[in-house]
Amino acid sequence: MTDPAPLGPQGFCDPRFAGVREVFAHSFAERLETGASVSVAVDGRTVVDLWGGFSDAAGRRPWQRDTIVNVYSTTKGLTALCAHLLAERGAIDLDAPVARTWPEFAQAGKEGVLVRHLLCHQAGLPGLRRDLSVEDLYDWEKTTISLAAEAPWWEPGTSHGYHALTFGHLVGEVVRRASGRRLGRFFRDEVAAPLGADLHIGLAPEHDARVAELVPPPVDPGFRALLASDPHSLLARALANPAADPRQTATRAWRGAEIPAANGHGNARSLARVYAALACGGSLDGIALCRAETLERASTVAASGPDRILQIPMHWGLGYVVNAAKTIYGPNPRSYGHTGFGGSFGFADPDARVAVGYAMNRMAATLVGEPRGAALIRAVYEAL
Repeated sequence: MTDPAPLGPQGFCDPRFAGVREVFAHSFAERLETGASVSVAVDGRTVVDLWGGFSDAAGRRPWQRDTIVNVYSTTKGLTALCAHLLAERGAIDLDAPVARTWPEFAQAGKEGVLVRHLLCHQAGLPGLRRDLSVEDLYDWEKTTISLAAEAPWWEPGTSHGYHALTFGHLVGEVVRRASGRRLGRFFRDEVAAPLGADLHIGLAPEHDARVAELVPPPVDPGFRALLASDPHSLLARALANPAADPRQTATRAWRGAEIPAANGHGNARSLARVYAALACGGSLDGIALCRAETLERASTVAASGPDRILQIPMHWGLGYVVNAAKTIYGPNPRSYGHTGFGGSFGFADPDARVAVGYAMNRMAATLVGEPRGAALIRAVYEAL
């Protein structure tokens, strides 16, 4: 079966950013995309809002202006923002033990784990030793009880390792204890609704018809064999317990659950809108989310060096990937955001006051430096 004929970009593009449209169109012409959206804001003003292609693998449903898609770990940046809003209000102390807010967490040698350790992947809890099913992720209480009882894989605070799935439940439970609201509800009330951002952590059924079908990436047999060779290793427990299967995202159970590390749904426009507020010091269109100093703390490198899970050098802020090495989010080292499995991302550049969002349904096997997104980012900065 051949791929359907590509549908080129639709939407708005300031003439100054025509190069972004050209790069986006090229991806469709070369059949690198099935469906996607990209959005750019400068000084809080939208200069690019484009979408194109198909929301299904068969090429029968065109990607619409309001199409949304599962953005996997791009969700983490949204989850982290909730913690920072509460910290600014004094409801959470980032430098205090997690157990101050979540007493049951002080088990198995974790009484000294700080909230900041959760945010910068230093808590030593990237995976659970007991087997998890995907259905376990849907059960908030079951998963958080398990995390509270788990012993760290390394001494917390001494090194970092990507908490691919556990990040959301760890940070989300602190948010729930501090605010009295589940993470998805808090995010909706305090971020998405005020900004008018079409982003959801826990998707209501009435939005199902708008969700794009993910097209899984090619399987890496070498990596699969590595995980299978020792299914109880740190790497396997962190990345394959449970294994991420994009087909799960098409189920009502996945969409409706709150998995704040991995199941946010949205589009590029809404990602760029949230990050535009961050790029502009915490306010957008008269809506004040937080203070600039809150974002400065969130985006300052808190952990750097080789990541135990990703096995590449990383620069982690408190919940964000920081562009300190200038290799991910443009040329400015203070840019920060988060990328998701498959290629979606959102980031803010406070120096250029730029925000970019990208969401797609054809997933790439690479994460850092994924070519389609990297080309779009280059085109944005070439236009500035």
